[in-house]
Formats: sequence, C-alpha cells, structure tokens
Amino acid sequence: MKSNSTAAQWTGMVPVDDTALAVTDSGGDGIPVLYLNGQFATQGYWRQVITDLGPTWRHITFDGRARGKKSGCSADYSFEAAVRDVDAVLAARGVDRALLVGWSYGAVVAAHWAHRHPARTLGAVLVDGAFPYDWLDEAMEQRIRKLFRRMRWFMPLLRPTGLTPRMSAEQQADSNIELGRLSREQELGPVLNGITVPVRYVVASGTSLGSRGDEQERIRAGLDAVTVANAHIRVSAKVESNHGALLKKDHQAITGAVREVVALHSGSAAEGPAH
Repeated sequence: MKSNSTAAQWTGMVPVDDTALAVTDSGGDGIPVLYLNGQFATQGYWRQVITDLGPTWRHITFDGRARGKKSGCSADYSFEAAVRDVDAVLAARGVDRALLVGWSYGAVVAAHWAHRHPARTLGAVLVDGAFPYDWLDEAMEQRIRKLFRRMRWFMPLLRPTGLTPRMSAEQQADSNIELGRLSREQELGPVLNGITVPVRYVVASGTSLGSRGDEQERIRAGLDAVTVANAHIRVSAKVESNHGALLKKDHQAITGAVREVVALHSGSAAEGPAH
C-alpha cells in the first residue's frame, strides 16, 4: 500500500507532454493519497482535508494544466490529457499504488483511473462528482458558452492569484462541455459499473456554479442505479454544504470516507501507514 521506499518531502515541477505541472508531495512512508482537483481549481482547496488526515499519510497534490500559479499552459486540455497527468505525477513520485480522492471534475478522472488501473488503485473517494446523468443538450451547451463568455471580462484580473486558469473562455467552455458528454449515462455508467476497488462518494446538497433550481440534485440522483449495480460503490455521506463549499465545510466527511475505503481495502481500520 506504500510506495517502494520512504520518500522525502518534495515540491517541484513534473514534465508531461508539452507542459509541466506544479506538484507537492508530503513524503513519508504513509499510504499515498493523490488528490484530483475540480475542473479549474487548485491544490490549495485540499488544505483542510490534508490537515484532518494528518502527517501519517503521504499527501500528493498538483495543479492541472494552466491552473494555479505555476503549472504551464498546453495545447491539450482534454479529459484524456488530465488522465495522462495522473500517470505522470505518480510515475515522477515513484508511487505504484495510490488512493485517489477527486472532487467534481477530479472525481470523474478518479473514476476512470480506478476503472482502468484496478491493480494500482487502493480505492477512491469521489466528492460530489462522477454522476452518470444526461445533463448536456444543445440548450445547456449554449448556456455554458454564454456563462464563460460573461466571465471572460474579469478572469484575467484573477489569473495572477492562481484563482482562475490561464485558459481562454472558449477553452474552459469546451472542457465543461466535454465533461457533460463524458457524464452521460451511456458513457460514465459502464465505467462506474466496471470498477472493482472500494469507492465511496461524499455527496453535497444544493447548487453548483451555473446550475438552476433542483438541477444538481437531479444529476446526483443518477448515482442511485450505480450503487445498486456495483457492490464496490457506496455513498459514505450526504452533507448539507453545496458543491463549492463542501471541501471547506465538510472536510471531515471526506476524511471519514478516505478511512472507510482504506479499512475496506485492508480489512481493518487504518489511521496511517500500513505495517
């Protein structure tokens, strides 16, 4: 359940394709946990979760392409590029097997990784993402493009802070639309149904950026059929926070799900490194 040897704490850049990613590795000989960010979020969003789990775990975070202050821009912001970035980060840090924790877009990346690489995945915690539901149609696609066109006026002002990606409004819209296609029941359903490692969901309540009314709750309901079809997948917690707030307000539910997954994998509760 560990990397091959005790790793030193490290912060640096990991080359991949035509760019490089800013990576932080807490080091140590604890269970490696790789955190996968929301679509345009940064590794700093995991601060409370990491603090809750504590120093006996090995925490690996990174900023995706053109995200944060340091990760480089790229000619490829596709979903498959995001999956390749997981490969690159784990290889660079010498980690053979990891537990994945993904939020929103990162949850979909984690689900695909767990499905493709069961022997390398200790398990996964999917945080308010990876719900198989056909929410993208032509009208929604136009809504997404309109939303990002409106945001393009102030996003450049926030880029020096790392709070918005160094991507154009069109590139961000394209990424969001691709996520909608990947989230369709016929696309994501087979991925989730084929997972053979322990997976626990932490599900938020209420709205997400750009959602209206009960749209987000209807999307979350797409998970019901998955938990019936696949005994490896369960909901660990349904929390009161909305999509954007749960990493900060309900971090203890996420760390509880992480411990639950490790206990399921090892056959006993785990509070830190396996012995």
